[in-house]
Amino acid sequence: MDYEVKADNLDAVFDGAVPAVAVTRPVLSGGKVADPARSAFVDGYLRRGSEVELKSFTGVTPADGGFAVPREIDEVIDSVLKSISPIRAISSVVRVGSAGYRKLVTQNGVTSGWAAETATRPETGTPTFNEIVPSFGDLYANPAATQAMLDDAAFDVEAWLADEIASEFAKAEGAAFINGNGINRPRGFLTAPVANTNDATRPFGTLQYVPTGVAGGFAPTNPQDKLVELVHAVRAPYRQGASWVMNASTLSIIRRFKTADGAFIWQPSLAAGQPDMLMGYPVIEAEDMPDISANSLSIAFGNFKAGYLIAERSETNILRDPYSNKPYVHFYATKRIGGALINSAAIKLMRFSLT
Repeated sequence: MDYEVKADNLDAVFDGAVPAVAVTRPVLSGGKVADPARSAFVDGYLRRGSEVELKSFTGVTPADGGFAVPREIDEVIDSVLKSISPIRAISSVVRVGSAGYRKLVTQNGVTSGWAAETATRPETGTPTFNEIVPSFGDLYANPAATQAMLDDAAFDVEAWLADEIASEFAKAEGAAFINGNGINRPRGFLTAPVANTNDATRPFGTLQYVPTGVAGGFAPTNPQDKLVELVHAVRAPYRQGASWVMNASTLSIIRRFKTADGAFIWQPSLAAGQPDMLMGYPVIEAEDMPDISANSLSIAFGNFKAGYLIAERSETNILRDPYSNKPYVHFYATKRIGGALINSAAIKLMRFSLT
């Protein structure tokens, strides 16, 4: 009978006559699959210096010039850069495959006209094209650790290295995006020519500034009026997504400004991780912005995603050097980064001068 057959098979399973079928359990939610390339890079190359089968992405050196770090580690470095590099966080960032990156920006746009139904249509004006070539340079960091630290399994070499590289890169690139001279580094937006003329008459690539009317300071009465003027010097399409950029010293002065009814024009952030607000726009503190002095350009306001471009090679290269400074092992990390002003109508400056 069927009942007897089933019972016999069940007894056979308990007796071990029928081999048990292996049950494959599903991966629990949130479980991670180890990346062999990442493990080989961290445990093999970083800790012990053994060769790993990773392609070198350096464009001008052979494979001994270093290994490109796995994508997961490189994303950690990028995320830290965004959080502590203020200009990178608000600018337009593109990944490029070579140092020969160029961008075309149109000026004036296409004009139009009106005509009767049967009238001729004369030719309308055509836009002017301007070629933007970001200035590139190799940004590098050279942190070191002892071999004993690397041999310690409790030492998180991946997190340590990503944090060290990101911190050094953020300091250097933050200064370059503001004040870089364009020689083997990005060209900062404060190094662009400036003029006190509007967008219609100012040459392309020249930033407009609004004078405070006082050399080295704000006007003694109603100083906030110049901030309002600076905001509205930016055309309405660019004001959407605009930000203030200044250092802590300048911000400490502006925080004391009040309206006629005694309300502060500066508003603290209402949530952790969100920027403070000034006249409804976020305030970005950048310590590389100059302090207030005679003729200084200490405040910038505008849409940096439309106005400033950061171009970078997508990979961070790391060369392990255990020989130059024994007993330390150096990790020479490089990344190619460029930067340039791409739209001088999107960013305005405040100059602390009479005119």
